[in-house]
Amino acid sequence: MPDDLNWAIGGEAGDGIDSTGKIFAQALSRAGRHVFTSKDFASRIRGGYTAYKVRTSVDRIESVVDRLDILIALTERTIDENLDELHEGSVIIYDGERTTMQDIEIPEGMIGLDVPLKSLAEDAGGAIMRNVVALGAACEVASFPIENLDESLEKRFKDKGQALVENNQQAARLGQEYVAAEYDHDFDYELVTTDADYVLLNGDEAIGMGAIAAGCRFYAGYPITPATDVMEYLTGRINQYGGKVVQAEDELAAINLALGAARSGARAMTATSGPGLDLMTESFGLVAQTETPLVICDVMRSGPSTGMPTKQEQGDLDMALYGGHGEIPRFVVAPTTVAECFWKTVEAFNLAEKYQIPVFLVSDLALAVTEQTFPPEAFDMDEVTVERGKVVDEGEVDTWLDDKGRFQPHFPVADGVSPRAFPGTTDGAHMTTGLEHDELGRRTEEESVRVDQVDKRQRKVETAREEENWDYREFGDPDADTLVLSWGSNEGAMREGLEILEDEGVAVRFISVPYIFPRPDLAEEIEQAETAVVVECNATGQFADVIEHDVLERVERVNKYTGVRFKAEELAEEIKQAVREPQEATK
Repeated sequence: MPDDLNWAIGGEAGDGIDSTGKIFAQALSRAGRHVFTSKDFASRIRGGYTAYKVRTSVDRIESVVDRLDILIALTERTIDENLDELHEGSVIIYDGERTTMQDIEIPEGMIGLDVPLKSLAEDAGGAIMRNVVALGAACEVASFPIENLDESLEKRFKDKGQALVENNQQAARLGQEYVAAEYDHDFDYELVTTDADYVLLNGDEAIGMGAIAAGCRFYAGYPITPATDVMEYLTGRINQYGGKVVQAEDELAAINLALGAARSGARAMTATSGPGLDLMTESFGLVAQTETPLVICDVMRSGPSTGMPTKQEQGDLDMALYGGHGEIPRFVVAPTTVAECFWKTVEAFNLAEKYQIPVFLVSDLALAVTEQTFPPEAFDMDEVTVERGKVVDEGEVDTWLDDKGRFQPHFPVADGVSPRAFPGTTDGAHMTTGLEHDELGRRTEEESVRVDQVDKRQRKVETAREEENWDYREFGDPDADTLVLSWGSNEGAMREGLEILEDEGVAVRFISVPYIFPRPDLAEEIEQAETAVVVECNATGQFADVIEHDVLERVERVNKYTGVRFKAEELAEEIKQAVREPQEATK
């Protein structure tokens, strides 16, 4: 009986696919099982194919796979969409009483379970619970104790009254009992439970949690897929710590509100996706010119223009690195796992204040919507440190006054990081303009002052290069001739791909890079490798361009821009092909 089981529910947008999948994922997590989810959803509120997939195991998992063991098909199209992942012995649960499902044909070798989902849901109190009936049926197929589903249903519906909780629990049992009574079949699946305790969350939630842990007390944003969940997570939570969430009228207003809050001394951030980042560009320079610490989160999606809002892509890297007019010092940090979304958010706030600089926190849709299990210690709050940088109080401010007693917030210090005084600090009153300014923050066009201020702002980056650990994460065989580099959400799929390659006798060294600027020096690693391959979800190889610029050496590229994330098996095959091609070319 395979313990690594893959389950999915599919139908049309508006069919409750997301909430149903989340209920099942939570039930598995509460039962001490690891969970890794993925979503396929249309860019509309109703209509269009959508699916929620859950991979579960007692062992840690970090990628989706091309296999479906149990499929709840609310529409006939659901079967067609997943046909290449279904296999002999796959179980398909459907409602044959539905008009559109009456003539359904179950592919040869697969097991079709015709369960009257709507009728059973009505027996439990309402047709709206048909998906929960299907969950009960899936529990029977997978030999999964339905009591674990009870807990998840309790959490999902308790705010709407105990009666509704009990109705849903009854609906699940009717689905389970129907399959047990009508289908005398050994399904060869058994989801064992453990005593393990796991946290289940996605990348957007981890960013929100990291922001609160880091001391963020102001968030301004405008709803946009797939960044909206950051704002939704913070709403109702940040206020418990004295913070505030503001939904602005547009993205330009959002970044400017966050900029204002940061100038007042609050830790502030905004989050958006590609189109919103475009609108914020006007303010990038203002943030840097005024030396205001601000975290700008970009959760990437398929572009350009409106593109495919609900699909995966890593196409905004150039924008994060170079967006805005003039030369803007900045940092670009890109978490590579859901857990890292938490820790890199904390780090982004510390970097922003320590160097008084905008920090771009670059995530992507695959990280944003993937719900994954972690032990609670993966988010140990005792390990969170807050560094507020060169903040001066009344006892220190005298050091930074000019001969007329005026505070100098832009004094050209050797490391580039000037003193910072919060509003209300005695003798710390000052102003700063977006125009080029002197050490007092007042506008100037004097050439020597201009050069001093530009050099000062750029020195922050050089100081940070020396002071911070811009490191990478390494996996696989450190002595392998093949080196794979990636950034962002590709890490999980590549790590599982390494296991596949190792089983096939292919040795690979894998480096996952969370810091895009400043970034680790990879010249030696690339020079040691016979073949260096850069993996990323875009068409042009934006990170590969950066690497080639650094090392002045060509790298192989594995690019995917279908709107779908990499899978482990796919990456393993792509890596082998990327290694074969240059070898064959030299023969």
